Amino acid sequence: MSTEAAVELDGVARAYGERLVLRDLTLSLPAGRTLAVFGANGAGKTTLLRILATLLRPHAGVARVLGRPVPQEGWAVRGRVGLVAHAPLLYGDLTARENLRFHARLHGVAFERIEALLARVGLERRADEPVRTLSRGMVQRVAICRATLHQPALLLLDEPLAALDAGTRLALRTDLRRHLVSYGGPAVVVTHDAVEAMVLTDSLVVLEGGRIVQSGPPAEVARYPRTEYVASLLGLNLYRGAARGDRVELTGGGELVVAEHATGEVHVAVRPSAVALHRDRPEHSSPRNVWAGRIAGVEAVGDRVRVALTGPPDVLADVTTDAVADLELATGAEIWVSVKATEITVYPV
Repeated sequence: MSTEAAVELDGVARAYGERLVLRDLTLSLPAGRTLAVFGANGAGKTTLLRILATLLRPHAGVARVLGRPVPQEGWAVRGRVGLVAHAPLLYGDLTARENLRFHARLHGVAFERIEALLARVGLERRADEPVRTLSRGMVQRVAICRATLHQPALLLLDEPLAALDAGTRLALRTDLRRHLVSYGGPAVVVTHDAVEAMVLTDSLVVLEGGRIVQSGPPAEVARYPRTEYVASLLGLNLYRGAARGDRVELTGGGELVVAEHATGEVHVAVRPSAVALHRDRPEHSSPRNVWAGRIAGVEAVGDRVRVALTGPPDVLADVTTDAVADLELATGAEIWVSVKATEITVYPV
């Protein structure tokens, strides 16, 4: 496959009427790489994907897909792009195999490839059942097969797992990663799910209000979030402050002791799982950061409970259900908070 970038955007903007949805987007996707476009609902993710699918044109800037500008030659590249839309739009009365054969005829693909794809996603035994009788997870597998059947030069996936229940999503996420690796071509995955962004892709861009606010390898973005928005999407506590040696005076009030010495303006990130809660002030414990807080909210998150506390500093803590009962954690209650200095990540602004 060519080393030429599959996608190149330079200053791309797009508006709907008076509302600017995308603003000054610049990015490049090399051939053979998988990129996540990550952000909350309304961030501009689907609009960006529609431009990459050559279904929309940018109102400003330059967008090139597979070496061709959008929209001047946009129609010419659509046959080379595979799209898994948020709603699969399969023919419900046709079987999975019949849906794929219909698509194969459109693109001149041998039927033998259909059987290989069905086997890869574990659908060979259900391939002759009407799509409307299949589970959502199976339907999504059919949609992924259809999008890759004609071996597109670029694969686009719009929230591919969003409509699935938690158990199905976990299983299909593993299958999808395997499928993306075997596909081998460039792919863009739009998602608002942090786990999908981290697991499925090689790199990611985070959209906020139509702008790219951060980009890079998933592990780097997760470890060093640059905005409170990114930190909140990843479930992290993020602060900004002035560092002097092993102490950081936080902009919003409060001070944290850190293990790494730093100087100047810094970001400070703390995982909620690293935050401990105590009914009484810990007098003889190892954490160097201890402060009083008031519980602002308690919410179940998976098999843990997330506790929001006001400080300063404000902080999110993840605890067990047993801890909620033992500590009598309820909205409005006063509680003591502690964090070890070694659990705090510090990096320049």
